Amino acid sequence: MCGIVAAVAARNVVPVLVEGLMRLEYRGYDSAGLALLNPTLTRLRSVGRVAELAAQAEGQVAHHGIAHTRWATHGVPSERNAHPHVSAGLAVVHNGIIENYAELKQELLAAGYQFSSDTDTEVIAHLMQHTLKTVPDLFEAVRLTTQRLVGAYAIAVLREWDETLVVARHGAPLLLGLGEDGHYAASDASALLQVTRRMVYLEDGDVAELRRDALRIVGAGGTAIERAVHESTLSADDVELGEYTHYMQKEIFEQPQALAATLELIGGAQAVSPNLFGVAAPEMLSGVRSVLILACGTSFHAGLVARYWIEQLAGVPCSVEIASEYRYRASVANPEQLVVAISQSGETADTLASIKHAKAQGMGRTLAICNVPESAIVRECALRFLTRAGPEIGVASTKAFTTQLAALFLLAVTLAKQAGRLSAEAEAGHLAALRHLPVAVQKVLALEPEITAWAGRFADKQHALFLGRGHHYPIALEGALKLKEISYIHAEGYPAGELKHGPLALVDKTMPVISIAPNDALLEKLKSNLKEVAARGGELNVFADADSAVDEEAGVHILRLPEHYGLLSPVLHVVPLQLLSYHAALVKGTDVDKPRNLAKSVTVE
Repeated sequence: MCGIVAAVAARNVVPVLVEGLMRLEYRGYDSAGLALLNPTLTRLRSVGRVAELAAQAEGQVAHHGIAHTRWATHGVPSERNAHPHVSAGLAVVHNGIIENYAELKQELLAAGYQFSSDTDTEVIAHLMQHTLKTVPDLFEAVRLTTQRLVGAYAIAVLREWDETLVVARHGAPLLLGLGEDGHYAASDASALLQVTRRMVYLEDGDVAELRRDALRIVGAGGTAIERAVHESTLSADDVELGEYTHYMQKEIFEQPQALAATLELIGGAQAVSPNLFGVAAPEMLSGVRSVLILACGTSFHAGLVARYWIEQLAGVPCSVEIASEYRYRASVANPEQLVVAISQSGETADTLASIKHAKAQGMGRTLAICNVPESAIVRECALRFLTRAGPEIGVASTKAFTTQLAALFLLAVTLAKQAGRLSAEAEAGHLAALRHLPVAVQKVLALEPEITAWAGRFADKQHALFLGRGHHYPIALEGALKLKEISYIHAEGYPAGELKHGPLALVDKTMPVISIAPNDALLEKLKSNLKEVAARGGELNVFADADSAVDEEAGVHILRLPEHYGLLSPVLHVVPLQLLSYHAALVKGTDVDKPRNLAKSVTVE
C-alpha cells in the first residue's frame, strides 16, 4: 500500500528520501511527494513513478524531510491528492484510513479551515494545526490529535522552524531507523537499509519524537517507553533485481533457496517437533481438536491446501476463512481451537483484525505463519513460524506462497504426531519429501522454455478457466488469481467436478482451459471432466505428472512435470502456473511487478 520515509540527520536527507521511496515502489502507488525543511517548507509532488519526483528534487538540500508514495483510497490519483498535505507550515504524510474523517472535516470547516484535496489525510494536517493553537509543542499536539482519530494510521509530521520530526502509528506499520548521523522512520525496513540496519518497531498507540541526536517514544498510555532495537537481517542485495528482468521472475526462481531456508530447521532432524512453532507450542498444540485458518488472497489459497493436509494427516477438522469476512459474522468461539493467521507481510489489515477478534472471543491458541519477523501479526500471536522467503517485491506472490505451503505441511505433520496418528515410518517419509522439495522445484523451473511457448497462445484471450481436484483445486484458484493479477485476463478457478454445474456453459474454442492432472486417486475422475471440455471444442492445457495417463491429441496440450510428489504435489504444480502467468503478461506487455489498481501489502480494510 502507501509508503512512508522520514529523516532528520546531519547529512542531506533528500537522496535518502528519494532512494527510500524507490525501495517502496513495489508496494503499489499512484503518486508520490516529499516535504523538506530548509528551514521553511518546500513541497514537491508528482503523479506516476518516483523517478518523476526524483527529477523535481534534483539539487534540493535539507536535513529534515518526509516522503510518501500514495495508493488512492480517498480521492482520485492526482497531484492535489498526493501527500504530503500541509496546513500553515505543517506537513503530514499518512498511511491508512481515517474512518471519522467526515465528522472531523465538518468541525474544521466550521472553524474556518479550507481544504484543497479529497483525502482523509488533509483532515489530520488541519486538526494538528488547530491543536497547535492551544498546545504549541509539536510532539504533544500530535499525541493529542491522534487520540481523536478513528481508524488506521501511520503518520510522519514536521513543521517549519522546528528541529523535530514526529511519527505515530495505530494499525498501520511504522518503524524507526537508528543511524550514526541521525534518525529515520519508514513503513518498511527495506527503505532504510541504505542508512542503517538498526530498527525499532513501534507498537499501536506509540508516538515518537526524532531529533538528530535524540529519540523518545511515548506509548498508548501516555508514558515514556523504550522499544527493543533489532538488527535487520535484510541486505541491499536482497531487494535488487540482479540478472532478472522483473522481481516476479526473480522470486519465482528463488523458490528452491527460499524453501531450503524455510526448512533449514529440519535439515538433519530425525523427527518433527512442536518446538518448531515456538517454546509454548508443545503445551498449546496438545489437545487441539480443530483448526481455524484466517488469511486473504494467495495466503487464503495456501490455507485451503492446508485443510486437506490437516484433516487427512491429523484427523482434525479444519476450516479456512477469508479474514475480511470472519470478524463481521456471528462466529462461534472455541477456546480449544488453534487459530492460524497466514500473511506474507504480517501487516495485512484484515488478517490482523481477524486474529485480534478471535483472541477477544477467548481463542488464545494462535499461530502466525509469516515472512516478516517483527510484523504486527507475528507479535500478536502466541506461536510463530517464519517462512524465510526473503523480501518479496512483486505484487503477485510466488515464493511466499510455496514457503507458506511448506510451513503448513510441517504443521499438519506435527498435529498428526501430537494426535498419535503418525508412524515413525510415515514421519521419516514426510521429512525426506520436505528436504527434497527444493530440488524438485528446481526441476520444474527447467520447464520454463516449454511454458513460454504455451504463453503465446494466451495473448489474445479474454477469459480462462483453471481446473483442479482435491488438494489441487486451491492450486487452480491460485493459478487463476496469478493470471488475472498480472495479465488482466479474466480467469476463474473451479473444482473440475463442478464443470457440469455451470462453468461448462462458457467453454468454447476462444476460452483456454488449464488443468492440473497429477497422478493421484482422482486422475480418472479428472480425465472424464477433461473429455467434457474437449467435446465442447474447448482448448485444453494440461499440467500432468510424468506418469499421468493423459494423452495429447488435437486441442489437448500436455506439459509433464518431472516427478509425482504425493501430498506435496501442490507445491510443485503451482510453479508452472506462476511461470505461465508471468510469460503471458510479458506477451501482453503489462506491468508485471506493479499491476494496475493493486498493492503489495494491504494495510487497510
